[in-house]
Amino acid sequence: MGAEEKLDKISSSYFKTDYYEDKETENNNLKQTVSYLKEELERLKKPALMVGEVLRVYDRQAVIRIPNGNRFYVNISEDIKGLMMGENVLLEQKNLNIIDRIDTPDDLDVEKFVIIEKPKITWKEIGGLDSQINEIKEVIELPLLKPDSFRKVGITPPKGLLLYGVPGTGKTLLAKAVANSTNSTFIEIVGSELVQKFIGEGAKLVKSIFELAKKEAPSIIFIDELDAIASMRMETGTSGEREVQRTFMQLLAELDGFKPLENVKVIGCTNRCDILDPAVVRPGRLDRLIEVPLPDKKGIDEIFNIHTRKMNLGKINREKIYKEMENFSGAEIKAVCTESGYFAIRNNKIKITEEYILKAIKKIKEEEEENHCMFG
Repeated sequence: MGAEEKLDKISSSYFKTDYYEDKETENNNLKQTVSYLKEELERLKKPALMVGEVLRVYDRQAVIRIPNGNRFYVNISEDIKGLMMGENVLLEQKNLNIIDRIDTPDDLDVEKFVIIEKPKITWKEIGGLDSQINEIKEVIELPLLKPDSFRKVGITPPKGLLLYGVPGTGKTLLAKAVANSTNSTFIEIVGSELVQKFIGEGAKLVKSIFELAKKEAPSIIFIDELDAIASMRMETGTSGEREVQRTFMQLLAELDGFKPLENVKVIGCTNRCDILDPAVVRPGRLDRLIEVPLPDKKGIDEIFNIHTRKMNLGKINREKIYKEMENFSGAEIKAVCTESGYFAIRNNKIKITEEYILKAIKKIKEEEEENHCMFG
């Protein structure tokens, strides 16, 4: 065998060995990957664990509460030592036995769920609601600005009030205006969102809102769509309805818990006063009820003047326009003013004429009828 043949044989043997070593390494890697995937698949097949709260501990048993509010007497895993009341734990779903602790934040970051602002709305920007403004000043403004007067006279001002009436009449504007006049922090929460978004956390959130209000005092808590959490109580069985009840009971507890002369006031708002639970409007809670109605002729004039004071108006027949806007809410009157401006812009005009205002009124009426047909 020549030198050249020997070299070829050695080279062939070397590469053959290297080839098998690479295949063996690749095979081992694939086995490890398959083993990992099997373990991961088995892990994912395991049933989900439930999070609960420990209410009482009795040696190796405990009373726990699950998110829907139900309570159970369960066993504690031998691996868990020194379990305390108030701790959050993991529960296996079949028997709800405690198998491990879990760290979850006890306090909600309430500022993520509410609107907090210092409103700039003034009393001058609200028209047709003189009597309502005077009542709100008595109930909210005076106690916040002159608390000593109430102490000297020896009377206790209401803790809050309820604004009710059809949509668009200015209930939110009234609440923002009194917050501005008293230089108070305005904390707004919508009742329907409180129920829909925070199942299991509604009561905690209500408590946190009142704590925030005291921290930011003087402050006004404005609860829009109050009827979503404060409607008449019935014997119900679903977890969602029980959650609403827990949220409502926490609201009542908070209303009962703070002193009237503290720098916190509560303003509830609803379009459906008829379905409210009497408990929320009894004396000592939101016991001053103020109706915010549709504007009369004088109110229409005031609201129209407020929203057109910066507009370039032509000659208009106000009597005719006001008659066409009869039974309009304040929000609809504002929409008429805005829409009439659009009609002028579409026609390359800088002056708003009576024609454009009447067209705007017609459009708002048609949209209202269309919405009524769609939503009833």
